[in-house]
Amino acid sequence: MKNFIIRAGMSPLETFDAPHIMAKNSIGGNVGNLIYQFSVFRTLMTNDTNITPDYYDYDPKFADEINEKYDAYIIPLADAFRKEFVPSLRKYTQLIKKLKIPVIVIGVGLRAPFEPKLNEGFEFDEDVKAFVSAVLEKSSIIGLRGEITSEYLTRLGFKEGKDHMVIGCPSMYSFGRELNIRETNITKDSMVCVNSSRLSPKNVLDFITRGMEEYPNHYFIPQWMKELKLVYGGAPRLVESSENYPVRMSDPTYMNDRVRFPLSAQSWFDFIGQADLSFGARLHGNITATIAGTPSILIPKDSRMRELAEYHQLTHIMADKITEKTTLSHLVQEVDFQAPTKVQAKNFDIFIDFLNKNNLGHIYKDTLYPTDVPMDKKLKEVEVLPPLHTITGIGMNELAERLENFYKLEVSGKARKIEDLQKKLSDTQKKLSDRDKKVKKLQGTVNRKAVRLALKTADLFARK
Repeated sequence: MKNFIIRAGMSPLETFDAPHIMAKNSIGGNVGNLIYQFSVFRTLMTNDTNITPDYYDYDPKFADEINEKYDAYIIPLADAFRKEFVPSLRKYTQLIKKLKIPVIVIGVGLRAPFEPKLNEGFEFDEDVKAFVSAVLEKSSIIGLRGEITSEYLTRLGFKEGKDHMVIGCPSMYSFGRELNIRETNITKDSMVCVNSSRLSPKNVLDFITRGMEEYPNHYFIPQWMKELKLVYGGAPRLVESSENYPVRMSDPTYMNDRVRFPLSAQSWFDFIGQADLSFGARLHGNITATIAGTPSILIPKDSRMRELAEYHQLTHIMADKITEKTTLSHLVQEVDFQAPTKVQAKNFDIFIDFLNKNNLGHIYKDTLYPTDVPMDKKLKEVEVLPPLHTITGIGMNELAERLENFYKLEVSGKARKIEDLQKKLSDTQKKLSDRDKKVKKLQGTVNRKAVRLALKTADLFARK
């Protein structure tokens, strides 16, 4: 039996409620992480392979324990090559250097503007170099999300085809070599799932808002941790107000209970699979629809979304093509919802080639269409929690329970912050104390040397 450890905040087989997810950050800040992790779990979980999440606890001090208990460290990543992720990247680099087992990075990408200036470099280039170099000492090749990231690593000195290869996003291979996107009849009464990002340009946010007005039977699916708190407890608001994004409980989308927050990948698949259409500016909001068989339209906002939209031929419209006159109903008539199906088999085969290059066992070893899928069998025994309703869509008993839990979470969160601040203060004081000791030691050394020099000089003059 092989034992893998994987970068993930939860297993698809674990049922965590909202308070647990908020307390432990089981979604890594964004519920979209659950989708590509789901795919990797399902693909690598064979009858003789156990997979354990690291629960985002990857302190280098655990290296010896990991070496002893596991046969490989699997690291699926999103846009990890970015400024905000540098501390985590450094920490992983330190850990990986201490590991003696294979370390496989599946699907890492670069975050950059829509038209990235790769020739100008980024402030995190050296950290990326150190991380990639450490990983390549423990694996055959790194899997990248798209061509832009590939060009970036090539510019850093790594060789395409030898050090890295484009595999797209593992989430697209969640259910195998084929995609089955349903032909749906989209009318004004259709159930539509909506996703959005406050980082999108105004014309995109305005378009998404118009689309929600066009299709009143819509459900907004947020992805941020802050939005999970808003759905669960009704507060705090994301910002004071917004005309084109739901940011507070008093917004109609929340007040009318038209928001659903998925608590697991499977519950997300189940819910979005009932819709006739998904659209918006969230990558995994629309990938989830695509692999669940629901037609979707993505609006890429940066290079990470652009490279995946292009590689997987995700049905999309670029932001600069959206005007004040663009309507969702017209767009629905123009786009090709089946575009992703046309490249799926080719991309899947490349993904499997990547797994084979890294000597990873998987459910597709003997056949590209397996009927024996261990995780599917285990999922049948799991009681999946449905997506979370807003507080306006629940009974008084559940509301009271939520408010009690929310208060406990806020209090414990503040207590943890105080503990963290105290620890940082203690660490800082220790560093200052150690520095003072070093300074005093250096001063003593300098003083002794000065005295010896003075004595030598005096002795020299005395002899003269």
